[in-house]
Amino acid sequence: MSCDIKILWDDESRSWYTETDDVPGMVLDSNSFDALIEKVQLIAPDMLEENCNYVGPIHFTFTTQRKKTIREWLGQEVG
Repeated sequence: MSCDIKILWDDESRSWYTETDDVPGMVLDSNSFDALIEKVQLIAPDMLEENCNYVGPIHFTFTTQRKKTIREWLGQEVG
């Protein structure tokens, strides 16, 4: 089984969170990117077994997105 997991950054909460259609019901977040990857790898197999009756190997593809303007990165105001 292959699972595509999006890992997105939320500026307001200052944390990473997951989005996926491949693991029904899985919504995870963490302040640490690496900790979130570990959570996914730990929790997804149990959720797939419970929600989809799937037991077997899982291949994860992680896609990351974090949007900021160059001015935000440099701490400059626009205008």
